[in-house]
Amino acid sequence: MLEFENVSKSYWTGKQRKVILDQASFRVDIGHSLGILAPNGTGKTTLINMMAGLEKPDEGTITRTCRISFPLGFMGGLVNRHTAKENTRYVARLYGLDPDYIEAFCRWLCGLKEYFDMPVGTYSQGMRARLNFALMLSLDFDIYLIDEGMPQTMDTDFNAKAGEILRERLDNTTVIIVSHQAETLERFAKSAAVLRDGHFHMFDTLDEAKQLYDYQA
Repeated sequence: MLEFENVSKSYWTGKQRKVILDQASFRVDIGHSLGILAPNGTGKTTLINMMAGLEKPDEGTITRTCRISFPLGFMGGLVNRHTAKENTRYVARLYGLDPDYIEAFCRWLCGLKEYFDMPVGTYSQGMRARLNFALMLSLDFDIYLIDEGMPQTMDTDFNAKAGEILRERLDNTTVIIVSHQAETLERFAKSAAVLRDGHFHMFDTLDEAKQLYDYQA
């Protein structure tokens, strides 16, 4: 379960305060995937990062009683001076998993060959993205977080192999996906919410959420 209780988040842009959430309360239970419709520039990535624990709220409480993934495409979390082997084995130990398995899975899926044993700081953006994605797929999460705005710079062969694994995972787990397009959410969620001007509106169906989203557009 993931629960936001009276959560507020805002930023000072230098000219005005940008409100991401204003006293938002909602809950996502395991087995009930959620799609969130939000226009560009409303703080989709910030919301996803808060769910993952990468950013903290200004006010309110965020409760996590299950294993929640880092956002799909998240480019942080790796130690540049360490090799992919060292990074994957360290993360495996953090999650209480078998380091040998996690290393072998990521080495196979990444296809980085000799670069897997080189410092991550020497990687291109695409290589780093492949390692992050492989690492996320190697871990067993209860809720997967997807931000449509995350950059995807991975090559075609990797996308095909990783995409098949991702589809299998998403068919058997809970997903929270944020997008500015309703069509993107249809594949993943039946219930949906709308985020606009700091207000978070929950609905039982995507159609209901889409009606409010289109009306406010």
